[in-house]
Amino acid sequence: MYERGEASEPGTPDEWASYLTQAVPGADTAVILDVLSAEKLSHEGRIDALKALERHVAWIHAMQAQLLAALHDDAEAALPEGAWNKDVAGQWNFAAEEVACALKVSGATAEDRLHVARELDGRLPTTLGMLETGEISWMQAKAVVEVTDVLDPEVAAGVEADVAPKMPSLACGQTRRALHRAVARLDPEGVEVRHQHRKREREITHREVGDGMAHWGAYLPAEQAARLDQAVDAHAETLLKEKGRGCEDWTLAQRRVDALVDLVLNGSVPRTGSSGRTAAVVQVTVPLDALLGIEQEPGQLKGYGPITASQARRIAFTEDSVWRRLLTDPVSGMVVKTDPVTYKPTAETARHVVARDGVCMFPSCRMPAHRCDLDHVEPFDNEDPRKGGETTPENVIPLCRRHHLLKHRAGWGVEREEATGTVTWTAPTGHHYTSHPHDYRE
Repeated sequence: MYERGEASEPGTPDEWASYLTQAVPGADTAVILDVLSAEKLSHEGRIDALKALERHVAWIHAMQAQLLAALHDDAEAALPEGAWNKDVAGQWNFAAEEVACALKVSGATAEDRLHVARELDGRLPTTLGMLETGEISWMQAKAVVEVTDVLDPEVAAGVEADVAPKMPSLACGQTRRALHRAVARLDPEGVEVRHQHRKREREITHREVGDGMAHWGAYLPAEQAARLDQAVDAHAETLLKEKGRGCEDWTLAQRRVDALVDLVLNGSVPRTGSSGRTAAVVQVTVPLDALLGIEQEPGQLKGYGPITASQARRIAFTEDSVWRRLLTDPVSGMVVKTDPVTYKPTAETARHVVARDGVCMFPSCRMPAHRCDLDHVEPFDNEDPRKGGETTPENVIPLCRRHHLLKHRAGWGVEREEATGTVTWTAPTGHHYTSHPHDYRE
């Protein structure tokens, strides 16, 4: 640990900010945070300072979790003689009320904070330790608690052990997907039982949000949601063609909402299969044994994440479903294939890239790849494509429109490693960020 005043210590605020992005947060480093004053830092230094402060926020959250767990224990110890039993404990333990008052939050928020803290402190020590060292965020730690809440302690420990090594490099949403995938793999029977129970809770949801607007949706099985998405996307394209000029400026989101309304109110369902129903395009991303019902390895539903083997089979064997075989590298788990050189990606190349990467290849983006532009990593040479920038899967990545523009107009550099599919982005500040193609082994 550097002590200010040592000859070898960082000198400028930017150097301190860079150092603190890697230092384990604690009381010794917290006293240095006053050097991270925005007006004293360059733009590059401010990014480093942001990362350093986030690590210390995680450390503080870990300390809070330990305090909250202790407060819950204090409240249990103060229960009147004979009051304790599992059925009525919540009626007697008033820790939530005191926490709510102290932190000026609602009782429900206090209960949630206490629950997450107890679980981290009691059964998820690895996650709590990573939070304390600033390797993960509070939202990631909370995700571990929420996803493993329904599991037996042994299974929960296995899920934590499986996902923990990956979490420092994952965003919160990616952490949740990794957790659900691990649960599906380690507790397939439990997942199926819970899925059947949750399926009985399916419903339409509706709530007002002001300004004459409302949220309208449904809580339903993922395979049904996938079919609805496909129908809405297909009908959105149909409506655009029918309405013609004047609609080109509509965003994809606006077109999809209009398509949904038209489908529900007018029953204009696109007919694409011999049965008269919308066909489901299925990426078979489960082991063959699982598809045949021999094993119960989870599947991966494009755009939705892990699903049970039984859900994957139901989708795959739906009448008029279209099957597409994907070849994967057993070492990297990445889809592998080659394709000819053209300017515009062929349908086969496009399918390959979309299946390989899954989402926009900007690190923080989860836009499904099939809704993205297909962009050349190395610019295409219109005069002589063989000089570089060929339209091959190795040189094409999916980028949503926003991040496509970021690459071409905002000075961000992009490189792709052919062997692993890792895409490295370099910001104008010089900071590097990575994203990875979907790993079909997970």
